[in-house]
Amino acid sequence: MSATVVEAPQEYDGPGPSVFLAGGISGTTDWQQQVVGRLSDVPVTLLNPRRANYPWHDPSAAAAQIEWEFRHLHRATAILFWFPPETLCPIALFELGGRVQVREQALFVGTDPAYARKLDVEIQLRLARPEVQVTTSVWDLAEQVRGWLAARQSA
Repeated sequence: MSATVVEAPQEYDGPGPSVFLAGGISGTTDWQQQVVGRLSDVPVTLLNPRRANYPWHDPSAAAAQIEWEFRHLHRATAILFWFPPETLCPIALFELGGRVQVREQALFVGTDPAYARKLDVEIQLRLARPEVQVTTSVWDLAEQVRGWLAARQSA
């Protein structure tokens, strides 16, 4: 079985494990594709907010995108956050703050070594969710998800 990728604005509310790919989009490398590639061979649904063709000409697109992300952050079984070095990712930080107390959702967090608020993310997570091991590579972050999925299957 292989991963299913649901890209915004496509809706998802299906069964089985799902992972929302939260983190930087605007002005960052497409790290989401790296995660999708690494998890392509496991039975999981990956909820990807990065659109292949974002409709920049449509004034209603931003609201629709924000609403899609809000719904799917809440629907996901797990959330993976990646903080790349190109931007502070203020919205992703806000989303992390909102989801950190939701113990029913598995949480995976990584920061690029050059991410400007790396220390803040590490300390806040150590205080709020000490079981979350913050990693510094997209590869290791995907491996954490792979391990979580394997543990779910064997349980």
